[in-house]
Amino acid sequence: MGEAHGTGRICFQLQVDPARLDEYRARHEAVQPEMLRAIEASGRRNYSLFLRDDGLLIGYYETDDDAASQAALELDPRTAAWEADMAGFFIALGGRPDQSAPRLAEVFHLEDQLAALDAER
Repeated sequence: MGEAHGTGRICFQLQVDPARLDEYRARHEAVQPEMLRAIEASGRRNYSLFLRDDGLLIGYYETDDDAASQAALELDPRTAAWEADMAGFFIALGGRPDQSAPRLAEVFHLEDQLAALDAER
């Protein structure tokens, strides 16, 4: 179920500096086209970020291979400037945001449980 280095659904969390929330939101209203294409090329899809007013950031995406996706972003020359620019927005983060964000364990997925019910019939 959405393991950090397997296939599936990936959820992560970061802490944005509360003093920089407006700037963080503004930067994500229209992300640089080359960064959007790099994310797409890495195999990530259905990618969303959710930001709470205290700076808690929750991210979600789907990928067939998270380790390969991370490696592709790390090696893609289009991502370095964006990642370096974004790093200053986060509190207590050691490294690039896309590489260092703690993953959250998935504990429920509706479609998986419905599929299990249907398989019992």
